[in-house]
Amino acid sequence: MNMTNAEMNRLRWSCRRGLLENELVLERFLHAHAALLEGERLAAFKTLLGYGDDELWDLVSGRRECGDPALGEVVRLLRNC
Repeated sequence: MNMTNAEMNRLRWSCRRGLLENELVLERFLHAHAALLEGERLAAFKTLLGYGDDELWDLVSGRRECGDPALGEVVRLLRNC
């Protein structure tokens, strides 16, 4: 099931961050992988959007490993953006 335009716009808005590096990675991720976002993958992405900037950047930059297997796939995809 594809997201509606309104749902995608809400996700884009949620990607706005105080830390520019996070915002750029999140925007690139959405551009490259929006079609993959459904079900558990979408839930994992939304969970990551709830993280604080420092915690999210540590995961994305590889300074910290993701201990939650449910988030691991999305973290790997974010790291490749």
